[in-house]
Amino acid sequence: MKTVVSLQKLADALKLQNLTPEIDMKQIQLTTPDINRPALQLTGYYDHFVKERVQIIGYVEYSYIMQLPDAERERIYDRFISSGIPCVIFTTLTEPSEDMLSISRKYGVPTLVTERTTSSFMAEIIRWLGVELAPSISVHGVLVDVYGEGVLIMGESGIGKSEAALELVRRGHRLVSDDVVVIRKVSDVTLVGSAPNLTRHFIELRGIGIIDVKTLYGVEHVKDTQSIDLVIKLEDWSRDREYDRLGLQEEYTEFLGNKVVCHSIPIRPGRNLAVIVETAAVNHRQKKMGYNAAQELYRRVQENMSNPKGTETT
Repeated sequence: MKTVVSLQKLADALKLQNLTPEIDMKQIQLTTPDINRPALQLTGYYDHFVKERVQIIGYVEYSYIMQLPDAERERIYDRFISSGIPCVIFTTLTEPSEDMLSISRKYGVPTLVTERTTSSFMAEIIRWLGVELAPSISVHGVLVDVYGEGVLIMGESGIGKSEAALELVRRGHRLVSDDVVVIRKVSDVTLVGSAPNLTRHFIELRGIGIIDVKTLYGVEHVKDTQSIDLVIKLEDWSRDREYDRLGLQEEYTEFLGNKVVCHSIPIRPGRNLAVIVETAAVNHRQKKMGYNAAQELYRRVQENMSNPKGTETT
């Protein structure tokens, strides 16, 4: 299913002023994160024009339009607005003329304005649309912000994911989502996770029921979105399976074509999952900063073996 977002949601998020309030923006769906500045279109060149994009008119385009004779300006407006575009946004305190607003109402194309400069507004709208319209999937798990690292905890139902998340919240970390995590691919290297609107800030604890983390522990213990930096898979401990004890080689799991570092953690009675998750997050952060404890230990062992006298090196 193709991802879409309503124009009304865009206008609310970026605080855009609607000069055509009689047009229902909730019914207008945006389908692409790309935008367009219609410089060539205003001169009459429509080859390769992608009409599905949000159209942004900055000060340069505005100055060009306003110096044209009234009849020519209306002709350009009519062709541009009637081409099937979703909306037009004026930036840098430029004000559309009344003839353009009249044509916008005629074709049902909203006209909006923002006080931001063109460059800064373009950067913000591209970022916002890129997140909202990114390819997405929903997975069963818990997402927590641990020391700034997004940790996705996965495992079979009832294995202790929610309990680990609650303990992490009590230790000062922030809950993003429990039970269902919506993952969006915002770039080839970045995955962003969030909670469905229905279950945001809630945790389900078997035997107790639903708790509201935001209400119980405060807004500083919840977060709406978080990049996914590390995946921890909880699984029942098996005597017959060998588990990685050094961590020299990274293991990965894949979402939407992006690979994320993954650790499989065996669960046994008495193991403090919250401390393990904290340690995994800090260790992952340390690796990103260039230090790998497993490789350092391996280096020391190699140096010790190569010592002619067989004495331990410091």
